[in-house]
Formats: sequence, C-alpha cells, structure tokens
Amino acid sequence: MYKLRYSKAVEAVWDALPDDARAELDRALIGICQDPWAHTEPRSDDLRDVERTCALQHTAIALLVIAAPPVRRVYLRNIDYLG
Repeated sequence: MYKLRYSKAVEAVWDALPDDARAELDRALIGICQDPWAHTEPRSDDLRDVERTCALQHTAIALLVIAAPPVRRVYLRNIDYLG
C-alpha cells in the first residue's frame, strides 16, 4: 500500500468538490494507493514513469509516484474539476 500525500491547496480543492465528484475521487484513490501503475496512465513526456495521470468522469488528477524502498508514496499534485 502506498501512502497518499497532498498539499493544503490540493486538500482545499478536494473539499470543495461536489459530493458525487468527491466520492468518485475517493474510490479512485483507494485503488491508486494499492497499485498506482494499474489505476493511472503515464504522462507522455515523463521517461521515468513516475508522473502519472488519472481521468475520471468528474475530475482529472496529476500524481507523482515514489516507489524507492522503503518509501512508497503517491503525491496528489493537482485536481481539476471537469464539471
């Protein structure tokens, strides 16, 4: 399991999402923290495969995955509400 980390600014956007968008994001992040590579797509310009994205019905998120033992973290860098 990867630990989820995010900034206060990301937290504010997350908290401001409508209920259905927030619930969808919550469910997606559970899967992402279990296996980030199975539940996300690589950014096309990242050759190291650590910058990832996930597009949902209501949101799109940008992530950074750190998997260097013993650190296993997913950093939620950005949330875009799609409406």
